[in-house]
Amino acid sequence: MKHIYFTVTNDLTYDQRMHRICHSLVNAGYMVTLVGRVLKTSKPLTQQSFFQKRLRCFFNKGFLFYAEYNLRLFFYLLFQRMDAICAIDLDTILPCLLISKIKSIPRIYDAHEYFTEMKELRTRPKVQRFWKSIERFALPKFDLGYTVSDGLAEQFKIHYKRNYKTIRNLPVLKPIQLPERKQKFLLFQGAVNEARGFEYLIPAMKNIPYQLVICGDGNFMQQLKVLIKENGVEDKVELKGMMTPEELRAIAPLATLGLGLAEKEGLNQYYALPNKFTEYMHAGLPQLAMDYPEYQKINIQYFVAVLLNRLDVSLVADTINKIMEDDTLLQQMHENALKARTIFCWQQEEKKLIHFYQTILPLE
Repeated sequence: MKHIYFTVTNDLTYDQRMHRICHSLVNAGYMVTLVGRVLKTSKPLTQQSFFQKRLRCFFNKGFLFYAEYNLRLFFYLLFQRMDAICAIDLDTILPCLLISKIKSIPRIYDAHEYFTEMKELRTRPKVQRFWKSIERFALPKFDLGYTVSDGLAEQFKIHYKRNYKTIRNLPVLKPIQLPERKQKFLLFQGAVNEARGFEYLIPAMKNIPYQLVICGDGNFMQQLKVLIKENGVEDKVELKGMMTPEELRAIAPLATLGLGLAEKEGLNQYYALPNKFTEYMHAGLPQLAMDYPEYQKINIQYFVAVLLNRLDVSLVADTINKIMEDDTLLQQMHENALKARTIFCWQQEEKKLIHFYQTILPLE
């Protein structure tokens, strides 16, 4: 049986994309191991159809973490038997490159992000230059790869002449129960990171007469808490922290409007198709998103979201209030989401994933 290793820097618990990928490949007949790290706050791993390994690091952020983790990852992988290795994003690409050369096995790049175009790097020129140097060195050596949107695939072709496939990060189609909504409220779910529009959303909440529930955590959490306090909206914003996929699937259908704001900060934000867009869709949840290419493609086929062409505090507040007060519009987007979820689902997308790996590692 062919054995594929995947490498990430998270603690595996909440990585729904990798869970889907690993499960699909196991069901197709491969053996799969997903490697990540353990944190002080990590929950015990739940049993999966694939193998899981978490490495323990002394450092947990910054340059020292990446250096330590990549070193530990390299030596762990060195003593494992595998038939192919896949680096998830740029922060695990070097160990995978070295291991693939030492073991003479295929190497794959799975770009969840255009890593060097994230705001977290674009606003820190020295750090961005460091990762750009790794990108220029390593990425051209990965002929095989895929990413989450056509727009990002095109960027890799333009900048690195790589013809990467598009395998979108779509939810598994599951039956949903649609409860009667007793009270209108707004929902944000996903990574609480920079460039997610919180600097506009939180001040806008002063003029929005609805509750906002935020499910997630990330590198902007402390700034978010400061913004909430500075704008005096503590009574309007509830921070639930990280939630399991099951918990998210339970809360999303209860909400009235899902929020997916994003700054046009770099190619990654502009061409990405974030998880939350299709996760809201699968919950039958109307949403407010950005007028960016990947959102537009879906919204042309199925009107599931109101798209903003810019971020502005007054515009965000006015648009949210108008949507929340328009029950006909909300019902229209809800019904369209229920139709769209049957098309934009993992059951359709995994066919491309399995074909991709079968061309690299044919099953005997």
